[in-house]
Amino acid sequence: MVNPRSAGIDIGSRFHVVAVPAELDDDPVLKFSSFTNDLKSIAEWLLAIDIKTVAMESTGIYWVPLYEILVGRGIEVFLVNARHAKNVPGRKTDISDSQWLQQLHSHGLVRASFQPDPCIAKLRAYFRQRDILVRYRSSHQQHMQKALMQMNLQLHHVVKDITGQTARRVIDAILSGERNPEKLATLRDRRCKETEATIAAALDGNYQEEHLFELKVAVEMFDAYSEKIRECELAGQVVLNELAGGDYVEPEKQASDCQIRSNGFSFNPQALITSLAGHDLLSLPGLGPATVITLISECGLDMSRWPSAKHFVSWLGLSPQNKISGGRVLSSRTRQGATRAGSSFWMAAVPISRTNTALGAFQRRLSARVGKGKALIATARKIAILYYKMLRYGMAFQEPGASAYQKASQERHVRGLERRAKALGYQLVPTG
Repeated sequence: MVNPRSAGIDIGSRFHVVAVPAELDDDPVLKFSSFTNDLKSIAEWLLAIDIKTVAMESTGIYWVPLYEILVGRGIEVFLVNARHAKNVPGRKTDISDSQWLQQLHSHGLVRASFQPDPCIAKLRAYFRQRDILVRYRSSHQQHMQKALMQMNLQLHHVVKDITGQTARRVIDAILSGERNPEKLATLRDRRCKETEATIAAALDGNYQEEHLFELKVAVEMFDAYSEKIRECELAGQVVLNELAGGDYVEPEKQASDCQIRSNGFSFNPQALITSLAGHDLLSLPGLGPATVITLISECGLDMSRWPSAKHFVSWLGLSPQNKISGGRVLSSRTRQGATRAGSSFWMAAVPISRTNTALGAFQRRLSARVGKGKALIATARKIAILYYKMLRYGMAFQEPGASAYQKASQERHVRGLERRAKALGYQLVPTG
């Protein structure tokens, strides 16, 4: 037995069922409410019978309060993926689930899910909240465009973004009562490509009170979410400075409207990223500041939590889940429900096919053979491996370029042809 003093907890929204070895207590299975006092009672009971480690399923978010209380009391908690701890069919009850978890854990048959340290967990909370707010804000941006179109103000045809500098000046003037299209066109930024005459023609609209009200509400909500996004970024920047070992410095330069509309940060994260990682993670193809910050907040900086790069990409959901029976591979699809970090690597791989890099050449070659979807996953996996090696081993990345990759690929192809020819009793002779 690997963990003789272990417990298993079945997590629910209203109550939790806790199972311990029968020899440790007369009542080895107890049911507790999900109120805070009952969660503290669980911790006190487990400590009273000298339980050292606990296994619980990561059910929704219901596990979070109990997990934090148990960890705070010094009990080692194994947060288990429900996929890895399925009970025997026909025995699905809360009591049997807790006993099954305890039995598996006592024999060391469950693996703890990755849980970041408190500082990274705090960073993760801030930037996940930021991502949620960015999505909410984008819906109000759509409402702004809808209200403008209902008044036939075709602003989106003459400016790149209706939340950019020119568009916001025009919208604010409209909400202040200005209706003259020529005067509105003079608010055009000097970098705007369209002329004042074209903008004036686009702003000759049919103003209605209800549509103006809709526009006003959408603008106010957009600005409110923008302010909350800045607060999340400010809180996240404080944590990033703590991780970098420096004191927090108030940013001297605030974000421009261009940065805000492109969902950029209100601070420059590049120097912080280099200080945290020790290397320029932004040198990896496809990785921008926002993606790297997301990866740090989701995975942390300690890559030793994963024994190898293969373990890391498997956790990300970027490696094939082979199903083999009778010596035949039945399926090799990737796992559904990839992590946020895995999705970030996937998104980073999307534009790489249009670049003159080795990974771009790899993705184009693979797309022609197996399709774009599988090529994207394979490219994302390669980026993840490079990211892992840079953080784990301190390896620097040097871009070889597409031509070097194509040359190496051609040489491998020639060597393969030579082996096949030799096996058939032939010899390849160059024609050039």
